[in-house]
Amino acid sequence: MIIDLINHVGIFFFAISGLLTAADKDMDLLGGIFIAFMTSIGGGTIRDVLLSVEVEWLKSLSYISVVFAGAIVGIIFRERIKEMRRTFFIFDTIGLGLFAVYGIEKSLGLEQYPVVAIFLGVITATFGGVLRDVLCNEIPLVFRKEIYATAVIVGGVFYMIISVLGWFSTEFNAIVSALIIMIIRVLAVWKKWQMPQIREISKW
Repeated sequence: MIIDLINHVGIFFFAISGLLTAADKDMDLLGGIFIAFMTSIGGGTIRDVLLSVEVEWLKSLSYISVVFAGAIVGIIFRERIKEMRRTFFIFDTIGLGLFAVYGIEKSLGLEQYPVVAIFLGVITATFGGVLRDVLCNEIPLVFRKEIYATAVIVGGVFYMIISVLGWFSTEFNAIVSALIIMIIRVLAVWKKWQMPQIREISKW
């Protein structure tokens, strides 16, 4: 129940993130809703295709309803949200953490290897944002120097370790792991932590 709720909350926040990005690019209403849709369900769709299972949002209208709810919130409160300088970052970070643990848990439930589950968690959490940025003519965050996918990997490894040790329930582990991802992402931006670029590594 908690894991499913985490997925829906993640969809909601990523839908807002996508709508705000589309608005900044001066897209019309249809374009904004489309970007919100791709941002919120894109990563999960790719994950399900790779897992050879039915795509989740095709099975239940609740996913589409949550996307529209997030888009509507983004439209109604856009001007107020714009006054808060880091609101977009907050929505994106929350969605990142929630989607990551949901993708990992679903993959483990389908008996995938731990390393594969972490990889699919990264796809779930980041590929919606990749689609959003590409469609909005931006370099995707995951390909920049910012700590983004790395935060998901660290949180995923933590989730695996706690699962193996059996210290907490699945639900509690998921919440803590999501928070770890969010905290790492926030600290990375605050402290300006960055991944080295290829050209920088070649100079070592």
